[in-house]
Amino acid sequence: MESLANLESFVRSAELGSFSSAARRLGLTPAGVSRNVAALETNLALRLFHRSTRSLTLTEAGERFLISIRDHLENLQGAIAEAAQTDGQPAGTLKISMGPTFGIGYILPMLPEFRQRYPLIRPEWMFENRQVDLIAEGYDAAIGGGFELSQGVVARTLAPAHLIAVASPAYLEARSRVAAPSDLCEMDGIVMRSLRTGRVTQRQMRNATGDEHAVSLKETIVVNDPAAMRAAAILGLGVTLLAKPDVLPQLESGELVRLLPTWWVDAGPISIYYANKSLLPAKTRVFIDFVVEWFQRERYPERFAGSLG
Repeated sequence: MESLANLESFVRSAELGSFSSAARRLGLTPAGVSRNVAALETNLALRLFHRSTRSLTLTEAGERFLISIRDHLENLQGAIAEAAQTDGQPAGTLKISMGPTFGIGYILPMLPEFRQRYPLIRPEWMFENRQVDLIAEGYDAAIGGGFELSQGVVARTLAPAHLIAVASPAYLEARSRVAAPSDLCEMDGIVMRSLRTGRVTQRQMRNATGDEHAVSLKETIVVNDPAAMRAAAILGLGVTLLAKPDVLPQLESGELVRLLPTWWVDAGPISIYYANKSLLPAKTRVFIDFVVEWFQRERYPERFAGSLG
């Protein structure tokens, strides 16, 4: 019977492309991972990797073996985690990735109740503006929008991601009323340059009757973070398009005003992403259920919908 350590070392080395990266993920030394993989190759009488000083690539036999065992290994690890729970309670480190603005504003506030309900789960939450690789980086889940679904990852929709046009009352005071999306191009624009593409994203606004209109704001101010866009708008520097949850408190307080209340940009859903496993660890399963429950209780799907005015 092959040891779990040997199988884990093989799978993580294959996923991450090096013994060193696998060692960091598993909490071992690179030499230890290399020995585990070598032992597995000896036991199977198969060469699983082509090794060089610069790269580590799977052989054809290694590719076949990885496909045949990866899901089974994940299920086995989940079963071990389930069995190791204290008194049947979900336990362990819960590693989650989410965007700073949205995560701090809407996910972090649920933590006191979640911790009270599941005291044996230790949150390790990363607030970052990037799409993480759930499986390769060891995340249990991620929350956000616009993720490209890689193999083995699924998404559960939480709420719509609708962008709306906003500005400060002071900025709008001396300006003509905005009656149509085309009027936005006459105003100072606060836009974001994508870190991935280096371009300013062009948006398509729509309304409830199905009309659509391309919107291209002036690049008066260019930043790379939604929180900076919001701050610039509050300072009266221009008009910007932001996800409704990112400006909901400012709309309610009057710091910002929504322009064109019947128009919005559909940027897809806000979702929770997690590995597609037949046996999810209990800590991940209860977190997903808790987030869904929290969103429904707080009426976030309705409050985040730009289509509802």
